Amino acid sequence: MQAKDVMTNEVITARPGSTVADIAALLLKHRISAVPILDDADRVVGIVSEGDLVRRIDDAADRGSWWLSLFARPESPAEYVKRHGRRAEEVMTRDVISVALDTPLGEIAHLLERKRIKRVPVIDQVGRLVGIVSRANLLQGLAVSQPLPGMQRSDEVLRKQVSEALRAAPGFVSTGVNATVTDGLVDLWGMVRTDDEERAARLAAENVEGVRAVSTHLSRMPTYLGAD
Repeated sequence: MQAKDVMTNEVITARPGSTVADIAALLLKHRISAVPILDDADRVVGIVSEGDLVRRIDDAADRGSWWLSLFARPESPAEYVKRHGRRAEEVMTRDVISVALDTPLGEIAHLLERKRIKRVPVIDQVGRLVGIVSRANLLQGLAVSQPLPGMQRSDEVLRKQVSEALRAAPGFVSTGVNATVTDGLVDLWGMVRTDDEERAARLAAENVEGVRAVSTHLSRMPTYLGAD
């Protein structure tokens, strides 16, 4: 299987001028741990993770202890900007590692382990963002993988159609659900708010022509995250 077979297509993103507060709100609203930062051509120019924001809080706490400053090394201008920045372009990680649509999952797994990262953007031939692969996506691929070298062309088409059906389902937050397809068998992964949302997701997938069966692996979102 390749990146295109398991990646999350509906990627939440931000622009370089987005504020830190806006990005924090996106992370909470969509239950994600990072957002890619895109330029006007939808190319990835950076990424802001929850770790970047948490470190700002840790730094602020450390600054409250005056005696720690006696042992701290001088802060560089770049570190100052990242710690005090108010916009994505000031706090984002710029050297973003990405993969192509046809990158094998084994290669992605080694990349995440070697670089100690949790996710990697997927880009097309001209560098535009088309998806993202997380550690959870890799596990999803492993759970449904078959001895065959990858998905058939019909499975690729079905996956796109199922994703479109999920987006079109009324009152359903599709960004929390990812679909994988193997030999016409659909597996739905992620988080939903209610039992009705799970039933809606299953029904949307089952109504796609060519789908043989649908299995759901959907956990419930904590109520404080599911609130509008």
